[in-house]
Amino acid sequence: MIKVIGVRFRGGGKVYYFDPAGIQLKREDQVIVETVRGVEIGTVLLVDKEISDDEVPGPIKKIIRKATEDDVAKAKKNLEKEKEAFSICNEKIQKRELEMKLVGAEYTFDNNKLIFYFTADGRIDFRELVKDLAAVFHTRIELRQIGVRDETKLMGGIGICGRELCCKSYLADFVPVSIKMAKEQNLSLNPTKISGLCGRLMCCLKNEQETYEYLNSRLPGVNDFVTTPEGIKGTVQSVNVLRQMVRVIIEEGDTKEARDYSVDQLKFKPRKRKIQVSKEEEKELKELEDNN
Repeated sequence: MIKVIGVRFRGGGKVYYFDPAGIQLKREDQVIVETVRGVEIGTVLLVDKEISDDEVPGPIKKIIRKATEDDVAKAKKNLEKEKEAFSICNEKIQKRELEMKLVGAEYTFDNNKLIFYFTADGRIDFRELVKDLAAVFHTRIELRQIGVRDETKLMGGIGICGRELCCKSYLADFVPVSIKMAKEQNLSLNPTKISGLCGRLMCCLKNEQETYEYLNSRLPGVNDFVTTPEGIKGTVQSVNVLRQMVRVIIEEGDTKEARDYSVDQLKFKPRKRKIQVSKEEEKELKELEDNN
């Protein structure tokens, strides 16, 4: 086991491990570290975390130093420079009539590299654009093509829940999401209601999936036969997943009556619940799911 600190860089994303090198740090401290992109400034999220050697793919780099007031001021100045770089790059793109959408610009902390993020429908020959930008900024230029999910993560926004987007605030990696998850949670399969700002299925569908799978596994299916506490057999009309309640239709002679029971009160043969998606739903949502 080795003791490390966890550092996150701007825009959410993954937490990276570094050797504190004897420097006393606490959460929310800013530190200067060396990364594969160059020297960067990041924020400490985990302190004195113990991990096994298997959790680290390679040698752990040491913290260079705790960020000073000058370092913080330089990072803020870089943000202002990035706005100017973004504007200049946009002008160059328009001048060369390239079919690409510029999403963001980012300086490394030491200004040794300037990265431009863009989206495009296909491959773009931006070699001449790189030369134009290098002549203006006199530093290493990197143009990085990203997808619509990464674009939304970079730009941020507010979700339909009223909170900051998960991908922007805390989500380290994009998780696989499927239509069956929405079906399992009994959500409307209207694409406008289960897709995020990026136009893809909402990442938060994954958050409660395990809970719904467990709760659904304890319930009978609609139209299944169950035995009530009174020893009467009935047919399941509907279920309430979160309340774990079952509405049962009981026939006594010529009369039918709907009664509500807790799932623990009923006797039935458990079976693996299959998620059914109609052909109409599948056709309407296929493109949305494929893009995820």
